[in-house]
Amino acid sequence: MATPGMRHVFGPVPSRRLGRSLGVDPVPLKTCNFSCVYCQLGRTPRMTVKRRPFFGVTDIVGEVATALARHQPADIDWITLVGSGETTLCSRLGSLVYFIKSMSDLPIAVITNGSLLHLAKVRAELADADAVLPSLDAGSDELYRKINRPHPELTFAQHVDGLVEFRSAYRGKLWIEVMLLGGINDSAAALGDIAAVLKSVEPDEIHISTPTRPPAERWVEPPDSDGMNRAVSILGRVARVIKPRAAEGETKIEGDLVDGVVKIISRHPLQEIELQRMLTRWVRGRVDEILAALVESGEIKIVKRLGRRFWCAADMVFPDEPRWPRRPTEPGSHGPAPMSRESLRRSHQSGLLGYPH
Repeated sequence: MATPGMRHVFGPVPSRRLGRSLGVDPVPLKTCNFSCVYCQLGRTPRMTVKRRPFFGVTDIVGEVATALARHQPADIDWITLVGSGETTLCSRLGSLVYFIKSMSDLPIAVITNGSLLHLAKVRAELADADAVLPSLDAGSDELYRKINRPHPELTFAQHVDGLVEFRSAYRGKLWIEVMLLGGINDSAAALGDIAAVLKSVEPDEIHISTPTRPPAERWVEPPDSDGMNRAVSILGRVARVIKPRAAEGETKIEGDLVDGVVKIISRHPLQEIELQRMLTRWVRGRVDEILAALVESGEIKIVKRLGRRFWCAADMVFPDEPRWPRRPTEPGSHGPAPMSRESLRRSHQSGLLGYPH
């Protein structure tokens, strides 16, 4: 759900791993120490390893309180700290976990790439979370650098040591995600290396994921069925495949329609067909018109990946981006002229776009 007035909190949205998740984003877009080849937010323009208080804790916690007041406890399964970059770069993460736990009995999850778990302070800040979900996409330094493309100050040995150290003291649920990429880390040798690392970590669960949103690099592909079966076999009994779900079909938009869509795709780029289906739920017979208005807003762009078209935030960095589709206002095109953004706002607010009540 895109909620009006919210900068840091979104949802609850359906999550592949956490059910109905109320998301809390404590970092600016693409503030990260990795530039993963599969990242749905594109390349990282400027990597950093410096932890900072990017936003005020009071502001973020206030938004969480507002969101919790708007929903019944049964509407939310988890409160999830997940950044539009690397979550643990937020230096007030421990305070956020503390204050959120003080206002709700809902479990708290933290999604992280795991790169800073070698820091004792980071491990301490995550200690009270109910679940921590780090990543491990490689079992060797070579593949770590090829897939995750880390900041120069980060090493594969640090990553592994951090996971092991965290597991030794952490009493919550540790679920490690392995992003499986066709022809890169889905071979028996690569999976064997990952399995060896995971054996030393002993996570409660291993989540095998595949790219379903636009990867940063055009050449990234999901594994074939043989690769998936090989991963399940080699990674062991606690490994399970995380299947995609049509989350966007259940997404709700409150308030301004354009802002709501932009907020959604700023964190989760959407397949064009998913966006069309989502808009169909809120707009009667004017989907093409709304899409044109979104293009005119200048806040989105279309990226072709995995043989599909994805709508993404304009400031995401994807190399070799395709040209814009021809707009309905261009000579020789067909269809009605697109609404201006302000016209779209007025129509939406007045109910002319068929927003359901």
